Amino acid sequence: MKKQVLTGIKPTGRIHLGNYIGAIKPAMKLADYETYETAYFVADYHGLTKIHDRDEMKDLSYGVAAAWLALGLDPERSIFYRQSDIPEIFELSWILACFAPKGLLNRAHAYKSIVEENAVAGRESDHGVNMGVFTYPILMAADILLFQTELVPVGKDQVQHVEIARDIAENFNKVYGETFTLPEYVIEEDTAVIPGLDGRKMSKSYNNTIPLFEEPKKLKKLINKIKTDSSLPEEPKDPDTSIIFSLYKEFSTPEQAAVMKEKYHSGIGWGEAKSELFQVMDSYLEKPRSRYNELMANPHEIDRILQRGAERAREKITPFMKEIRERIGM
Repeated sequence: MKKQVLTGIKPTGRIHLGNYIGAIKPAMKLADYETYETAYFVADYHGLTKIHDRDEMKDLSYGVAAAWLALGLDPERSIFYRQSDIPEIFELSWILACFAPKGLLNRAHAYKSIVEENAVAGRESDHGVNMGVFTYPILMAADILLFQTELVPVGKDQVQHVEIARDIAENFNKVYGETFTLPEYVIEEDTAVIPGLDGRKMSKSYNNTIPLFEEPKKLKKLINKIKTDSSLPEEPKDPDTSIIFSLYKEFSTPEQAAVMKEKYHSGIGWGEAKSELFQVMDSYLEKPRSRYNELMANPHEIDRILQRGAERAREKITPFMKEIRERIGM
């Protein structure tokens, strides 16, 4: 029997290199294996914790969907849907909330981070925390558990969410018997943390991202802003500690990467390295960028694909949701 794989991206900003390398690329690799059943989704209700502008929400949600499709997701081979089109997710979220200890959610990284920031700033501990932020891990657990997911491709900072989903599932199973599959996380170790323009993790929060479908001129300018050291062009450089090389190998062929690594060892100027990075990235992204722009200009086509995906998703999860209701006496 095929193993169920599920992953989603929330629409809280334009899709950037970190999203692609850390989430989309490894997740889509799994669709090539006959042993996996893959499902991908636009996590629009997760985005509501931050995005409270109607037009921005619609545009960013379409952007996430268009990115998946432009980068090669085949909606006929995988289930591809919009979270908000699956009402059972939200029903299950409430059920799971009744099996989620508050102490467990108190330890969630995102919530703890806000509390710690408030303490440093001398603010009340829950300042700026809406209940969507606090219960975010429960909704994510519903996303995962409803599809009886076995593998969840995540970045290193998302591992805890899968662990919380397991904890909640185990709490439910102890009461009602074996119901939920306990999910496992999958990490691409080499790309677990993607460096941004300033060397920190690439994140919209740090404003250090490189949007994936940026036009060539802007892409080149952003690449030129990548932080480097003060070593001279002729000095040998370590490719394993270079932001530029870590990005280069994600878009180049193995042969190109080997040549670039040798240039690092023999000495290469940072300007030349950035130019080489731009060339491989622009070449790789040329067709996906064109497809992305076509889709964004035709949101009705995106809606059609997502609605068909939602139908397939509900065909899969409706019998399981019925079983869950019966187990709790509904």
